[in-house]
Amino acid sequence: MQPNKLLFFAIIIIAVLVLAGMFLARTLLVNNDPITLSILYSTEKEAWLDAVSDGFEGSINGRPIELEFEAMGSREIYLSVLDGSRQPDVISPASALQISILHDQSTAEEGIPIVSLTGAEDCRSVVSTPLVLVAWQERAEALGWLEEPDADMWEQLRDTMVDPQGWSKYNHPEWSHLKFGQTDPNKSNSGLMALLLITYDYFNKTAGLASADIVSPDYGAWFSELGQFTTIGDSTGTFMQEIVAFGPSKYDIVAVYEATAIEQIENAAGRYGELRVYYPPSTVLSDHPFCALHGDWVTDDKAAAARQFVDYLLSQPVQAKALELGFRPADQSIALDGPNSPFSRYAANGIKTDLPPEVEVPAGEVLNTLINFWNRNRR
Repeated sequence: MQPNKLLFFAIIIIAVLVLAGMFLARTLLVNNDPITLSILYSTEKEAWLDAVSDGFEGSINGRPIELEFEAMGSREIYLSVLDGSRQPDVISPASALQISILHDQSTAEEGIPIVSLTGAEDCRSVVSTPLVLVAWQERAEALGWLEEPDADMWEQLRDTMVDPQGWSKYNHPEWSHLKFGQTDPNKSNSGLMALLLITYDYFNKTAGLASADIVSPDYGAWFSELGQFTTIGDSTGTFMQEIVAFGPSKYDIVAVYEATAIEQIENAAGRYGELRVYYPPSTVLSDHPFCALHGDWVTDDKAAAARQFVDYLLSQPVQAKALELGFRPADQSIALDGPNSPFSRYAANGIKTDLPPEVEVPAGEVLNTLINFWNRNRR
């Protein structure tokens, strides 16, 4: 073989070896490790997440996304982020109320918010459920609520609770006093929702609630009596379980989520009469936002993984599963009143597809004032 041909083939062989070496090196340098997305979420949606999370198969640049869940109370979630005891990539409290508080508190402490307000690309609601009142039908009938409660239902509840006559004023002395229950706003989102609606109703507002309103002496005097007669608990689910288990001997009326009521309506059938669900004249939604935090531990890949997971939660099959469990899907194309929907199944118990007007979610500072007000006047 001529020297020129030998040189040519040698160059070809060397080039092939160099390219193969570069390819091998690049392959070895590619990071194929999973991206672990840590998520703190509120317990109300545990059954839904358990049912759908195994179907998520996301990846970023060839790296699979692994989900790491921890369930906590909604207030615990934002407090753990503020005090640094947790550094999750994503948080999902029960509602935008907690996001508003965390946004304002982190801005006050660090100069910049650690989370966007709900509605931003990195903080999206995935399902919702409003606060409702659940009552035994005979109690609702006595109050005149059989079809629709009066527009001043909160005032009526409060007056009946504090009146020494109790149920006697409705010709039922055997029922003693009206037994109303809600959760503690320090521990549970539904308790904060109830407190917010009661406060808005007192001031005849649906927006513009201010700290000055809350600390007014007249409202403090009005509310302190109500607080003395309200039974307080830690968990929304516990209230529904107890009203079903013990009946009106323990609770006449409780404030819970619509989805929680749907979950327990069948369990109550045949025990102490029918349970009825009532919607306050104005409402607030537990809108279950999923929000990626702006912490320095949240890498670009983790932020992208969070967006991908939320996209999955908003997909039609996953949203349909949420409806089965009593949540209102964020996907508006899914009809609430389909033949197999719980909204159709429990319409006779008062479950409705349409909602009263929503109140405005106040700034975090106002919500903190409201919680402090509760602590002073409830105790």
